[in-house]
Amino acid sequence: MFDSARDEIEMSDNLSRIYDVVVIGAGPVGENVADRTSAAGLRTVIVESELVGGECSYWACEPSKALLRPALLYAEAARMPGVGAALTRPIDADAVLAYRDRMSADWDDRHQVAWLKSAGITLFRGHGRITGERRVAVETPDGPVVQLTARYAVVVCTGTRAALPPLPGLDSVRPWTSREATSARAVPARLAVLGAGVVATEMATAWQALGSRVTLIARENRLLPRAERFAAELVAERLRGAGAELRFGTTITHAERAGGPDDTVHLTLTDGSRIIADELLLATGRDPRTEDIGLDSVGLVSGQWLDTDDTFTVPTVAGAWLYAVGDVNRRGLLTHQGKYQARIAGAVIADRARGRALDPEPWGRHRGTADLVAAPQVVFTDPEVAAVGLTTEEAEQAGRPVDVVDYDIGGVAGALQYLPEYRGRARIVIDPDRHVIIGATFAGPGVAELLHSATVAIVAEIPIHRLWHAVPSFPTISEIWLRLLETYRDRRR
Repeated sequence: MFDSARDEIEMSDNLSRIYDVVVIGAGPVGENVADRTSAAGLRTVIVESELVGGECSYWACEPSKALLRPALLYAEAARMPGVGAALTRPIDADAVLAYRDRMSADWDDRHQVAWLKSAGITLFRGHGRITGERRVAVETPDGPVVQLTARYAVVVCTGTRAALPPLPGLDSVRPWTSREATSARAVPARLAVLGAGVVATEMATAWQALGSRVTLIARENRLLPRAERFAAELVAERLRGAGAELRFGTTITHAERAGGPDDTVHLTLTDGSRIIADELLLATGRDPRTEDIGLDSVGLVSGQWLDTDDTFTVPTVAGAWLYAVGDVNRRGLLTHQGKYQARIAGAVIADRARGRALDPEPWGRHRGTADLVAAPQVVFTDPEVAAVGLTTEEAEQAGRPVDVVDYDIGGVAGALQYLPEYRGRARIVIDPDRHVIIGATFAGPGVAELLHSATVAIVAEIPIHRLWHAVPSFPTISEIWLRLLETYRDRRR
């Protein structure tokens, strides 16, 4: 334990305090860092300017999935014999929005605050700004500025915000970002979505199902540019089938609100066509929330991503005291990857404080390896897209020779039990020299639960010949593993 960490030291003015670890940002990542350092005996304080629980709890993961799950369940039920005919009414949008509110805790963080207290973590409400080595000033809502000093570490977990495109007069348009898209109080009759990535595609799926007439506009020529193309095509097919209009290879050149009782959004595209919508969602990427946290005081550039090494230490700042964990380091903009990083960063901070040497090996307790090798992601569209590791295109761009194995998931008995008209596809990417899987993608209803098995296979580098002994249950969609292995074996004969 740390004797010096047991008692908070207050300076004479009572507005300067010393802790072992100062964490800026109380989203899931910051909470996990603080939990690990506090559990290790380090006196930890966390600073938050908004709601404890962060973007994921109130404007991203939780509310978006609460909007999407009813949409996906309804779509599957509509395709199930004996069930589809019983669906005589559309989705109850008001009930879905109420469910979304409940899953977002009605944007009330009292339970998250109570958890921090139970874990022995001190919370300061206010805006945290680095003012020098191991120092953070907190502008509190009531006015006083509290000066915090960290004995061992300052950890930046401020995440990201929506990146807005350079459209003239954007403020007057009052566009939605991901926050408005997940917290809207009513269903817009017409929704225009700019973007082709995960946020754009998921929100197009959700709001189309809830009753909006969605038009998705994308500079790219496809949805989900980082996914396997076959997966993106299945999602596009379903969106079109649900009534959404997809405009690829174009973008918005001008946007304005009509104002008055109409108050519609008028959009002009690069091809000269015009679109009228009730709301415009901009889903064109993310920017780091680092523009006003004092990075310039330690020689860094405000507003930029924070590069780290595999211990999540910012190496350009001397003394190994500044860490950047989660989305802010751009290693993997996923909540679960941020929490993974937080566990590692917490171990690094605690062991450095103990004076212990760090494990230099990949996959060790002090190295964030999965970010670069096996970061899993599920896109909760219709159908779901679940992927981990390298795609075929990424392997080609890296110059890695690979064997690619595909199989129609609809040819698996378990999938036909799930939905008689099942449409989906699976792909594994294999390193032919080491005979291990380095990438996997599943696209189809219910495939999210297949992903962890693929993640384990990649992380553990399980040889193909050993995977033959992992027998899938009949009849489940997991039988796809057997079919993929059989296909690979037959090809190599």
